[in-house]
Amino acid sequence: MMDWFGFLFLIEVTIGGLLSGVMYALVAIGFVLIYKTSGVLNFAQGAMVLFAALTFVSLVEAGVPFFLALIISAAIMVALGFAIERTVLRPLANRSPMTLFMATLGLSYIIEGAAQIIWGTEVHRLDLGISNAPFQIAGVFISTFDLVAAGIAGVLVASLTAFFRWTRTGLAFRAVADDQFAALAVGLRLDRTWATVWAAAGIVALVAGLLWGARLGVQFSLSLIVLKALPVLVLGGFDSVLGAIVAGLAIGAAEKLAEVYLGPFVGGGIEGWFAYVVALLVLLVRPSGLFGQKLVERF
Repeated sequence: MMDWFGFLFLIEVTIGGLLSGVMYALVAIGFVLIYKTSGVLNFAQGAMVLFAALTFVSLVEAGVPFFLALIISAAIMVALGFAIERTVLRPLANRSPMTLFMATLGLSYIIEGAAQIIWGTEVHRLDLGISNAPFQIAGVFISTFDLVAAGIAGVLVASLTAFFRWTRTGLAFRAVADDQFAALAVGLRLDRTWATVWAAAGIVALVAGLLWGARLGVQFSLSLIVLKALPVLVLGGFDSVLGAIVAGLAIGAAEKLAEVYLGPFVGGGIEGWFAYVVALLVLLVRPSGLFGQKLVERF
């Protein structure tokens, strides 16, 4: 049987996994916002996260005050989102999903190349002023940084939820997501809605870039966190914000628990690939994910 200390350790590992899962969900939400309205799997989201983090850290290193650098970075990411929608998505509207996916894949390399030309390839240290020292609650140690990062991500998710639920733009977003042709029939501007969603994805990329950059350092491997979001999307569903949140928490906790309790039996390293095993099993059983909308095809 598990003793008290073993139980506390289990709780500690689970909480750590849940807090990491919030960070995964934050990246996944950027995918969901765009996919839900336009059907585009935006593989460039990881490059946008990198670009946002590099923009902010370069401004801070140049002596720009923290909050002013944050505002400028947010404005740049909104402008980038608008530019992507105008120059890439709009001209390719109504093309096949594979064409759109390849366009965002190419866009990812273009953004990374532009970032390399502007800022070079060196690693930048990003300090958000958040302590990484753990604190103890009832015998359970919790990372201060992970808790604050989860809180910031939670505030962003709540803000996006409120925006898309109770504003006119949000209602337009939901209408376009449900039925683009019906939205057009009642006079909604698809291009305006798409531009707003891409701008929102830019803001999400900025927050994710700051949090992941502070944890890992701002470097080009930061764009690979897009791969951490894929199992979350498969599990939760590509078109569900709630699914991204729940799946992010589930994946974060599952991979930490698997590393601790199953890792010793397979030689370790299970945390890096366990989420993909879960995603594969979900695809075999429920391809639309736990919260995704099932597609009904008629022949």
